[in-house]
Amino acid sequence: MTPPPPASVIVVSRGRPRHLARCLTGLGQSDHPAFEVVVVADPAGCAAVARHPLGAAIKLVGFERANIAAARNAGIVQAAGAVVAFLDDDAVPEPTWLARLVAPFADPAVSSAGGFVRGRNGISFQWRARTIAPDTSEAPLAVPGDGPSLHPPPPGGAAIKTEGTCCAFRRTVLAELGGFDPAYAFYLDEADLNLRLAAAGALTAIVPGAQVHHGFAASPRRTEARVPRDLAAIGASSAVFVRRHGAEAGPALARLRAEQRARLLRHMVAGGLVPGDVGRLMATLEAGIARGLAAPLPALAPLPGPAAPFRPLPGTGTRPGLVLCGRSWQRTALHARARAAVAAGAVVTVLRLGPGARAHRMGFRDAGFWEQTGGRFGRSDRDGPRFVASPLAARFAHEIARLSPLRPVGASAASGAHYP
Repeated sequence: MTPPPPASVIVVSRGRPRHLARCLTGLGQSDHPAFEVVVVADPAGCAAVARHPLGAAIKLVGFERANIAAARNAGIVQAAGAVVAFLDDDAVPEPTWLARLVAPFADPAVSSAGGFVRGRNGISFQWRARTIAPDTSEAPLAVPGDGPSLHPPPPGGAAIKTEGTCCAFRRTVLAELGGFDPAYAFYLDEADLNLRLAAAGALTAIVPGAQVHHGFAASPRRTEARVPRDLAAIGASSAVFVRRHGAEAGPALARLRAEQRARLLRHMVAGGLVPGDVGRLMATLEAGIARGLAAPLPALAPLPGPAAPFRPLPGTGTRPGLVLCGRSWQRTALHARARAAVAAGAVVTVLRLGPGARAHRMGFRDAGFWEQTGGRFGRSDRDGPRFVASPLAARFAHEIARLSPLRPVGASAASGAHYP
């Protein structure tokens, strides 16, 4: 089997040192045989990298400016891999994510790739394959099966959209295009790059099996519950986007206003906002739109070649898998076994089920193992029945089979042998 191309993973972090540390722990379990990690972070993030067990092997770039596009460019300058992948600091990749995401670049015609993103419950998909048009409108993209597929640019000036927390680009192409546009301090920066790639006729690979878990951590723009705090950056980036790509600004920005107002009203109904917040937040959107309409839009200069040699992360590659199955009240013993197995080099998943039909959730713990919790009769797949009538051993076997395409599970079977 042809090994995946050497890769650089860039993680931009601001105000989330704990999330960054967890992201790096997850990255360290990747089965890609040769990749480096570049972290572009504020002082708190830099301190978190210095404390992390992998810290000495990471390329670290201090960056205090609140501009994700400029921060990503600073990371690209340091990246020496043939392929550059991007991951958010509040995300954790499946161990197979990176190798699968960059494998299509063995075809020299492929310039970019995107995978699938699971949301806050760790099971449902947050984003799959989409296209984006010059007016910012999006549409689902059908992909054939679960394997990688190659897609030319869609008609009508649209592009294949790759999500910023689960995407990769050929470094030479990325540098020639000038990387990311600093006019997008937040929001639409990767979509802008997608449209520039499409204009150049680039081929994009969609890789459903390359998956990350994305948590939507709190930021100055939103709470942990995804309630908006400020819409100015969204307004500014949207205005820049339609200007950059020749869309008619009036209809595009009218749709943006309607979408954001509807979003705010949903949060108000759910109790996350009070009525006065809606007008206040819409005012921040308008201020951002005005700023984006007036912003200068200079041409992007090509980025230089790597500023530092390739620095592969140690200890990566194929790892053994282990699944520990038990009941909700066995948390302490299961976690102790999981930590010991992680220390021994395994990719560990804990399946800890309680009584009842509570829906399942999956998450990556700070200690370095995955854990799925819920009721023994609850559903994991949200499209399935709410009540799953199954013996406990059979239920464990079903969940292990569901996870096995994404991460190593070893020879684990749902039996009493795996109870502590």
